[in-house]
Amino acid sequence: MKKLITLLFLFSSSIAFYAQNSITGTVADAFGNSLIGVNVSEKGTSNGTITDVYGNYELSVNNLPTTLIFSYIGYGDLEISTDGSERVNVVLDEGIQLNEVQVVGSRSYGRSAIDSPVAVDVINVSDIAAQTGKVEINQILQYAAPSFNATKQSGADGADHIDPASLRGLGPDQTLVLINGKRRHQSSLVNVFGTRGRGNSGTDLNAIPAAAIKRIEVLRDGASAQYGSDAIAGVINIVLKDKTDGLSGGVTYGAFSTDIGEGYVEEYGDELFNVNGTNRVLDDGDKSFDGITTKVDLNYGAGLGEDGYINFTTEYYTKQRTLRPGFSWRKGYGSAAVDQFQFMVNGSKDLSSNTSLYFFGGTGNRDTDAFAFSRSAPGIDGDSRAVPSLYPNGFTPRITSIINDYSGTIGVTHDMNSGWKADFSHTYGKNDFHYYIKGSNNASLGASSPTDFDAGGHSLAMNVTGLDFTKNYSDIMDGFNLAFGTEYRVENFQIFAGEEASYANYDVNGVAITDPSTQSPYINEYGQQPSGGSQGFPGYSPSNVVNRNRSNISFYGDAELNVSKKFLIAGALRYEDYSDFGNTTNYKLATRYKITDGLSARASVSSGFRAPSLAQIHYNLLFNNIVGNSSLRTLLASNTSTVAKSFGIEALKEEKANNVALGLTYKIGGFTATVDAYQISVTDRIILTDVFDASTLGVGADAAQFFANGVDTKTSGLDLVLAYRGYIGTDGNGYNVGVAANFNDTEILNINSGNLNEFTFFGPFSQAYLEAAAPDYKIGFNAGFNYNNFDLQLNYTRFSEVILQDFQWVDSPATNQAEADVLFEVATDVYEATGTLDLSLGYRITDGLKLTIGSNNLLNTYPTPQFDGWTDQGGFNDSVQMGSDGRYIFGRLGFNF
Repeated sequence: MKKLITLLFLFSSSIAFYAQNSITGTVADAFGNSLIGVNVSEKGTSNGTITDVYGNYELSVNNLPTTLIFSYIGYGDLEISTDGSERVNVVLDEGIQLNEVQVVGSRSYGRSAIDSPVAVDVINVSDIAAQTGKVEINQILQYAAPSFNATKQSGADGADHIDPASLRGLGPDQTLVLINGKRRHQSSLVNVFGTRGRGNSGTDLNAIPAAAIKRIEVLRDGASAQYGSDAIAGVINIVLKDKTDGLSGGVTYGAFSTDIGEGYVEEYGDELFNVNGTNRVLDDGDKSFDGITTKVDLNYGAGLGEDGYINFTTEYYTKQRTLRPGFSWRKGYGSAAVDQFQFMVNGSKDLSSNTSLYFFGGTGNRDTDAFAFSRSAPGIDGDSRAVPSLYPNGFTPRITSIINDYSGTIGVTHDMNSGWKADFSHTYGKNDFHYYIKGSNNASLGASSPTDFDAGGHSLAMNVTGLDFTKNYSDIMDGFNLAFGTEYRVENFQIFAGEEASYANYDVNGVAITDPSTQSPYINEYGQQPSGGSQGFPGYSPSNVVNRNRSNISFYGDAELNVSKKFLIAGALRYEDYSDFGNTTNYKLATRYKITDGLSARASVSSGFRAPSLAQIHYNLLFNNIVGNSSLRTLLASNTSTVAKSFGIEALKEEKANNVALGLTYKIGGFTATVDAYQISVTDRIILTDVFDASTLGVGADAAQFFANGVDTKTSGLDLVLAYRGYIGTDGNGYNVGVAANFNDTEILNINSGNLNEFTFFGPFSQAYLEAAAPDYKIGFNAGFNYNNFDLQLNYTRFSEVILQDFQWVDSPATNQAEADVLFEVATDVYEATGTLDLSLGYRITDGLKLTIGSNNLLNTYPTPQFDGWTDQGGFNDSVQMGSDGRYIFGRLGFNF
């Protein structure tokens, strides 16, 4: 690290030495907002650069004085004579040159977020990462986008390693993710064990390096008719950097405080582990801080001749695990350790005056390490899951993973003489998730058991080929934009087996049991018959292996008509046909009316759908679930299995949605406001059922559960975004204040259990998790101030009360309303409304070097229920609100050359 920083300083010094005639400065808009990517060129030459994430530029010129030209999409060009000055700060006024900007939710070039007929957030990721020390996309969006929710999981198996995230309280797989407007592949993980988004797959946003991102557009409206499956809650479009002005990056270092408050030791003594950094039996001694985090990011951009660019990003991120309070059965409660390396490239090159080639993609590798639930000491009345000779005092297995992501897109755009713009592209993406279980055993092997296991894993690959056409007719009314296209997509889902010891039950001779009628099971020295497979997470066996494909083809049409400068109407229609479940047609209508120059009303209505994922259709696993202090052999049967059919579970079909939204936007001077109300009704939502008795089926399991189109829901809410930017002088100094809020309520309208017991099919425990996928409200207050080289940022986020049902529902499941009423009295956990305060202070040491220090969750706030050990994740609290890691203190050194 010291060598890296030294090299960076030497590099910057050498550049400064050779740039004898160097002009520096900042570029901002009329409200003092820094403008990123402004073209700055020396008039009459090919010499130029662009502004960085802070609006700064540096340009070596041939002679002084000279004339500089500043140009930026959406703003008027500006020529300024330097008059011999070596520093030139400028303010650009908004213009009408928006013909090269396309905001998600509209295929019309020339549409900004504020005048869009649907709600769109545009988030500057680089600035937020630099100011707040947040190192992952989910963390950034959690506090920047009011309707986005994601928190770290613990004890949730695969979800400890890939965070489930959602918009507007819907499922992780009901939000579509795009990169530069092209579909991003999903994760192969389907969330199964005690987690948010249970039964869903989603896109791993943290697999995309934050340093590669120019901005994120969050479309908060249904968009299936425009973009296809998954866009029920909305669309997240990640726009990659396209700058060409050299090297930028930073080093971030931080840690979490282990202080969780007073009273726990006095009440629980040594019965409670990891209190205020003490009694950490799974770690090395007492600690005041844990979760030590380091991130190094580099971004380099260069021109490809005079008509292209290429931009590279690489990130290395490492975080140690955190440990927070838990009882003896949950000594390892806390967030996972992570080691991650990522690379991303984005580029474009003109092939002719009207044809351009573009390409982008990347790769990422993540190694993670999380503790599972602890196994107690073996004995006559002890835990049969622990081999006495290996773990005489019990053990806490570790679920580790190696996760690889690959993606690439290549395409060609062509401007036809007729005015049509064509875009032909192909995208490939793959997620590969491989489990390795460590510090464990297969108890049915006794003393000969290994302690580390290759447990197998799963992968999901996607190929998408698309052809799109767009044309703007400026002579029809006040402008008419027409778009149409087609897309062909192929997906492949695989489950691959682990080593035999990770899944097998062994007999007395140490041979895997394949015929229980002729093989005698292993009995340990205490007369117990232990279960097989690796403890913590069972491996996938050859009987679980899956290799399934499907394809779909879609056709869409999309139109926007500016009836007048005030009145806009838009519509879209899309048809999709899937090889495995059939076809669907969806529509969207939207409108916007400018009541005054600054005030507009907007509304939309649409239908939507989400195709069942290949993982939901074909995922299957045999595992040991701990219920009532006993091991319950449980089969998660695939939707296509005979077991599922024997319970009357029907083949999965698409989820269907209807969205209605109504909003107002207002802008005057430095003040903007948007308020949008919405209602999303979803029928046939896919869930993971609770467990049924399967002991008489002869499938090697005592219980079974399934994926099913189990519930109908209605989600209603309101998004409110207010922002004001004040400008002080002409040097870019100023202040900003804002409020971003989401009010959300999800209600289960019907439970589609058929002839099955409703409480067993999808009981109150699972219902509470679905309805609490987002807090009833999340309100963010932010304020910032910048003056010369200093800047200050303050953010306070308030979370509503969250109500969950705890694990007593699983230990003693209710089968009727009378039993449920008893459990409601004792098994309801109420997390009180609370908030977090984030503070950061930045100082620009030189034009190319900035230091930021700060703290997220400065007041060290935790979710606050009554701590009784019945939480679903077995520890201090559930994964709600701000999560369970506490105060984070950080420093960041940013640079740009």
